[in-house]
Amino acid sequence: MKDADIDYSDIPPLGKAFLRRASVAWPPVKKQLTIRLDADVLNWLKANGRGYQTRINRILRVVMESQPRRPGRPRSDS
Repeated sequence: MKDADIDYSDIPPLGKAFLRRASVAWPPVKKQLTIRLDADVLNWLKANGRGYQTRINRILRVVMESQPRRPGRPRSDS
């Protein structure tokens, strides 16, 4: 099949907001920090084996991305 034969009519056009975000480097730079968690929360995170810090980051990212963006505030501190 040639590119010209592909039907793209069901794909919405990419807007300016998407293109602005598309220029952000991925993955974002990681920063080291110390965090205190409740023991039961940490045990729950570690119960699925290695990678609990990555799970913490993913959980926080889901929450962050679910929040409306406040005008004048960047989404991340990179």
